[in-house]
Amino acid sequence: MSWLLPAYPWIKVCHIVSVVAWMAGLFYLPRLFVYHAETAHGSGASETFKVMERRLLRGIMNPAMVATYVFGTLLALTPGVVDWHAGWMYGKLAAVLALTVIHHLLARWRKAFAADRDRHSARFYRIVNEIPTVLLIIIVVLVVVKPF
Repeated sequence: MSWLLPAYPWIKVCHIVSVVAWMAGLFYLPRLFVYHAETAHGSGASETFKVMERRLLRGIMNPAMVATYVFGTLLALTPGVVDWHAGWMYGKLAAVLALTVIHHLLARWRKAFAADRDRHSARFYRIVNEIPTVLLIIIVVLVVVKPF
């Protein structure tokens, strides 16, 4: 995989941009759900939220998540970038997996909103909205500080 070495800075740039786009969606979609949960089914506002949520998930979040995984994998395969004996990388991967689970839960809840079958309160989505932030902090600390 030595062909990755000259491309390393560009792969890293693409990974960071992808992560930023994905995180923006992970922060914003639950916030849309908070407002959507407070609207009446079938109302104009509810229908607008459905469109916004679908476009955010399909147009930004899904492609950004895939790009994050692709560029992250390329970084991990670049010789000398990751010390697989260090524990921080496994913690980071676990946190990324947790972000992926949250992403898929958000997609499931978006489908429920689209079918007017949402079952959670606005308070529930306010709490969910904090989870990506906590996971992002964990990931950044692990990558920058490398505590173990």
